[in-house]
Amino acid sequence: MKKILAFLMILGFASSSCEPDDICDPTTPTTPRMLIQFFDFNNANVAKSVTSLKVIGDGMNEGVVLSPSATGNLKYVTNENSILLPLNTEADLVKYTFIINYDNKNPLLVNKDNLEFKYTRQNIYVSRACGFKTIFDLDEQNPFTLTDAAPADQMWIKYVIVKKKNIQFENETIIQIYF
Repeated sequence: MKKILAFLMILGFASSSCEPDDICDPTTPTTPRMLIQFFDFNNANVAKSVTSLKVIGDGMNEGVVLSPSATGNLKYVTNENSILLPLNTEADLVKYTFIINYDNKNPLLVNKDNLEFKYTRQNIYVSRACGFKTIFDLDEQNPFTLTDAAPADQMWIKYVIVKKKNIQFENETIIQIYF
């Protein structure tokens, strides 16, 4: 009888200390990044490859590089004509500097344009394992501001189109840049 009671107590303690695995499944959608695609200004229906682009967030030293020789940026680059950029989950504004020909030895060919995005944020509960994710809605009246970082040169970004204002998933084009 004592052996049965001891066995039941050990079994009870062992089962009460088990916890479910709280691991967020990698396929679960979390906070999305903004998908930006690049197009040919002269032929608006043709996606245009960017061979030497660096995108740096405001206040950052390092940036995302879109280039055939770029390594380590695979989580931001979907192909040669699109890039995924994160939005700030703690503010309603994010600023990026887009630098074309960033690796050119001739400084006159390096051209910087600034894009500022305004949006609202909403936190949504995903699960106990994944926590919350933030979804974004670009501002209805003024979703972006395009400026030239160096007014002496011309802007290399000719036109920007907002394809979708609601950012919930990473596989939907949000912004189209024509150059």
